Amino acid sequence: MIHSAPLVLPMSGPPVADGTVTVADGRIVRVGRGRGDVHWDGVLVAGLVNAHTHLQYTGMAEVGRRVYDSFEEWSHTFDRAYFGGGPGSWDPLTRKGVWDWAAGAREGIAQSLRYGTTAVADIVTDLEALVGSPLGGVTYLETLGDSDQTWREAGRAHFLRLLEGLDGRTGVSPHAPYTLDSGVIADVAALARDRGRRLHVHLAESANEREYTLRGTGPLADLARSYEFDFSILRDGGTGLAPVAYLDSLGVLGPDCHIAHGVDLGPEDRALLRARGTAVALCPRSNRTLGLPGPGVAALLAEGNRIAVGTDSLSSSPSLDLLADVAALRELALGQGYQGADLDRRLVEAATLGGAAALGLDGEIGCLRPGSRADFAVFDLEPDGREPYRRLVGQGPGRCVATVIGGEVVWVLGSAVVQC
Repeated sequence: MIHSAPLVLPMSGPPVADGTVTVADGRIVRVGRGRGDVHWDGVLVAGLVNAHTHLQYTGMAEVGRRVYDSFEEWSHTFDRAYFGGGPGSWDPLTRKGVWDWAAGAREGIAQSLRYGTTAVADIVTDLEALVGSPLGGVTYLETLGDSDQTWREAGRAHFLRLLEGLDGRTGVSPHAPYTLDSGVIADVAALARDRGRRLHVHLAESANEREYTLRGTGPLADLARSYEFDFSILRDGGTGLAPVAYLDSLGVLGPDCHIAHGVDLGPEDRALLRARGTAVALCPRSNRTLGLPGPGVAALLAEGNRIAVGTDSLSSSPSLDLLADVAALRELALGQGYQGADLDRRLVEAATLGGAAALGLDGEIGCLRPGSRADFAVFDLEPDGREPYRRLVGQGPGRCVATVIGGEVVWVLGSAVVQC
């Protein structure tokens, strides 16, 4: 099958006017020029990769519809909704919510497809959320709430039973420095690497996280104590290390790991992430919902850090439209003084090639080149051969009209023109 469009953005190469994408057995055979068996009116782009989300929380959109004064305020609101009235005592083995996580995941998948997303880094906390999906990417099994003692007594064996029941493509997500004890984080990272599993962790989401890991004090320490977490950081008065250096000391960072958020990153933090080959999934609209400043995208771009883009979940973001987060990153970068003419191209690359690299799927997804999976999206945009990436970033949010995964049309807008 040959698909064509007035403009094709393969991401692995330059834009192609009057482009074609030839597909066989779900893979790209050729990208060229001409007229296809199926012609799409608009801009055809390599499938978007959402590098950080929790699709099971799609039903919790009410939590994400307001702007909070702090991460901690949002966290308390989220927990009240998750537990149906309050967290009570935290037991990671018997934690039960009041939500239909499978229904939330299915709706999240449907919404992702409508926005042109073809692959995700999806964090799953409740196994009920593991449902069939056409989306590619990596699913990460999350763990949180264990002290070193509870991990030794029961948590480790429970987590391993869950992990061993999942296929080898499933990664591991130790939630964050403030929801797991130091020994647990180190052991989870070692377990993942022993089994060839990728790692994904929330890190440096707010400045309060820095105070927590350095000194074991501040709002996040208070939050941890409210859950009756008995962590060494709280007992010892911190580690003396900033969050990125702290996770590195536990053996977490590496090219097989990517972090989410990275809002509070200084020059030393960014340099350490570069040295370890660890990518950052930026989620600016989620940060805004939580009352947080956006990430330092201008510095990350200028210094050459590996970046990707995520929406986070609807419990902390207004939509699962990845291009809306790309547009928010553009606004941040310009406000932070980024002046490079390559801004739009690099941000679209972050949402495609960058996401693929963060998930360890370079060449498989996020691009259109021979051998890659035939994933792409079509946007209702006038082709602009001079500034194609600028038009996609500025006008693309909300204008996806078709999504194709593995060569199969998995979503199409009823009014989209498909000429055969």
